[in-house]
Amino acid sequence: MSDKGDSIQIAREYMDSLLVESRIVGAVRPNSDIRFLGCDFKTPIMTSALSHIDLVGMAEGAKMAGAPVSIGMGGIEELGNVLATGAKVMKIIKPYKDKEEILKRIKFARENGAIAVGMDVEHSVNVEDPFDSVVIGDEMKLPTLDELREYVDYAGIPFFIKGAMSIHDARAAANIGCAGIILSHHNGLMRYSVPPVMVLPEIREAMGNNLILIADGGIESGFDAFKALALGADLVTVGKTLMEPLKTNGAQGVCNTLTKMTLQLQAMMLRTSSPDLKHIDPSVIRRK
Repeated sequence: MSDKGDSIQIAREYMDSLLVESRIVGAVRPNSDIRFLGCDFKTPIMTSALSHIDLVGMAEGAKMAGAPVSIGMGGIEELGNVLATGAKVMKIIKPYKDKEEILKRIKFARENGAIAVGMDVEHSVNVEDPFDSVVIGDEMKLPTLDELREYVDYAGIPFFIKGAMSIHDARAAANIGCAGIILSHHNGLMRYSVPPVMVLPEIREAMGNNLILIADGGIESGFDAFKALALGADLVTVGKTLMEPLKTNGAQGVCNTLTKMTLQLQAMMLRTSSPDLKHIDPSVIRRK
């Protein structure tokens, strides 16, 4: 039976309702390279902030594919092992109740070569009540704007808010000095959530190029990635689609999957006369 409030299902249905107009006449071979936070990558498809998996293998695979990496919950030692792979990593930190735990993780990430840090603010409260959550035994706390501003200032490297899903959130993130936001409902933590790709165009119009927009959740192919990029995302993240290849074939499985998705993205770029990521015309996207 369908669950009408399932945000994962809602996002999938919306993504599938988006069609792409062909503009093949006179098209040229596309370039999907991107420069992100001072680093050059072969693809705008980065790994989602996953947790409780082989993050080292995931980072190694992403590095092989020329893709940026984000990682989720995990300890200092695990983060150190991921950074030691040489992958370019954004560390997403939980909104712990213990402020010192947050500062410790920010400091370690900065001092050991992470290209960015962030916080998945949406994971601070429960799904069906307004109370602070407990994640794997750790108490969370909904951070205030002043607390978030303190974390941004302390980081000294680009800071992203994960879970921002509106113009309201985008402006708040920009006002406290964030480099960007990650549009995410965190695997359905918010019921009846608006899909990230639905709000991307209005956030891009409101913020211009003053904020990096990363679409997270529901990206299962390079075709999905193209749609999100056309609607205003600078990058997209992929999570679940990488988990089985990582499990069965390790880093090589991750590399192969990201490479395949990038080729799918490039195929869509070619068929829409999009020579590079900065010149994807949003008008190629139509609704059923």
